[in-house]
Order: sequence, then C-alpha cells, then structure tokens
Amino acid sequence: MNQNLNKLLHAFNQKIKNSVQSTHLNTQLEESMRYSLEAGGKRIRPLLLLATLDMLQPNSYEKGLHTALALEMVHTYSLIHDDLPAMDDDDLRRGKLTNHKVYGEWLAILAGDALQTKAFEYISQDSKLTPDTRIQLISAFSQASGHAGMVGGQTLDMQSEGQAIDLQTLERIHVHKTGALIRFAIEAATIIAHTNETDQQYLLTFAEHLGIIFQIKDDLLDLYGTTEALGKQIGSDDVNNKSTYVTLLGREQAETILAQHVKQAKQILVTLAKTYDTVDLEYLLTVFYQRQN
Repeated sequence: MNQNLNKLLHAFNQKIKNSVQSTHLNTQLEESMRYSLEAGGKRIRPLLLLATLDMLQPNSYEKGLHTALALEMVHTYSLIHDDLPAMDDDDLRRGKLTNHKVYGEWLAILAGDALQTKAFEYISQDSKLTPDTRIQLISAFSQASGHAGMVGGQTLDMQSEGQAIDLQTLERIHVHKTGALIRFAIEAATIIAHTNETDQQYLLTFAEHLGIIFQIKDDLLDLYGTTEALGKQIGSDDVNNKSTYVTLLGREQAETILAQHVKQAKQILVTLAKTYDTVDLEYLLTVFYQRQN
C-alpha cells in the first residue's frame, strides 16, 4: 500500500477507536458492537470512499471520515446478521469467532441493529458537511443499504438457496447484496466533493465493475482459498447450496469474466486520469482483483 493510502487507513482506524461509547444502561451491547466493528478486516469500503474523495478534492479526506465510519458500521452489521444460524450459520469472521458465538444470538442481532442506527447518527451529526450534503448522503445511503439495495439483495440470495437460478438472477443478487455498498462508497465521495455529473457517472460505473469483481473473486476464493487466509470457513457456498459465478460458469469462465470487468474498470481510470491523479484507485482495483482474503 502506498504512502497516501496508508495515511487514509491510519486516519480511519483512529476514527473508529472509541466510536461506540458505553451508555448509562450498563449492558453488553456496546461491547458486542465493538467486538465486530474493531475486529479488523480490509476496510476496503471506507478506504475506497476516502481515496476517491482525496482524488476529487486533494487533502479533503477528513470531510469523509464520518461517512466512511458509518459505511463500515452498516457493513459490519450486515456481516453479524449474515453469520447468524438463520442465515449462513458461520463460526468464523475475520479470523475470530462470529459475534453470536461469543455473545449469543439475541445480543448479536441487537448489536447489528444498533450499528445500523449509529451509522445514520454519525452522518447526521457531521459538522464538517452542510445540512444539504448530509441529507443527500443519508438518502443515498438509505437506498444502498435498505430493501432496494443490500438487504433486498440478501433477501433474494436467501430465497434462491437450493434453487437453480440463472446468471441474470445471480447478477441481480450481487449488484445489490455486495455491490450496493461498494457503489455508495464512491457515490458518497462524489456527493461530498460536489462532482460534476459526467465524472460522477464514470466513477459510479467504475464502482459497479468493482462490485462484480469483488463478488466473483469472493466466489473463487470460496473454492480455492484457505480458512487461515480468509478468516472464515471456505466452502460455505457449497454447504448452503448457493449458486455462485463458479457453480454456474465454472472456474475458467468465471476468471474470464473477472478479467473483462478489470479491463473495463481500468479503461475508466484511463479516462479519469486526464483530469485526476488516479494512482490510489488503480491500486485499490488491483487489491480487488488480486486479493487472497
């Protein structure tokens, strides 16, 4: 990782510390929230937001820290719920026991609920942004994370378990379940930076390619990755009888489609490089493509 991305990641990791304060209620709720939020992970969504914002408006990344934290909170809540016995029933996440294995199912559910609402609190109280910008962010974030976005995609995914689905349905699942929050990471940066419509559309298309790249790579890693590297059990898609890019297309064809999306994403960056310094986004694209966890 280059010096600038290290700086952005450090700033974000400092922001996440003490972001969930205990209350006078004296329960384990905040401990459960912090357990998953501070468990590490790639932080790829907040880093993508901050890097895009820093590209659009150099040295303005601090204006995106609250939104980046909110994004990671919603992502973390989705993982807590995704791991529950009623859904994927996983024991490991980010190399640690899943939240419900440590705190029990009911507290894990409530921790996820609380992280989701805390996220919107963080954006609404961001004094570095104008009220209009905060409203735009909350509106876009609600759509990306709700029934028309991530939760809707998760629902379609669960409904499709054990069924033979076609490639179009699979793509619809992951454009929403996986891609919606990745897209929001970049959309949020364009909202904060007040980016012109043309460049915003280039970036949103780039984000859509990233979402597909991330998911195909995820499916491939579930096939040939290791539990130690991934920090979670491999083969869970098979156990849960889920259709994936690999099961529908085979490994070779899945890797071919992955490479096509990488090529298209690179072409967008070539266009944007006429106006912006795209080195950080180029690096993050490589991370999406070549990651091993």
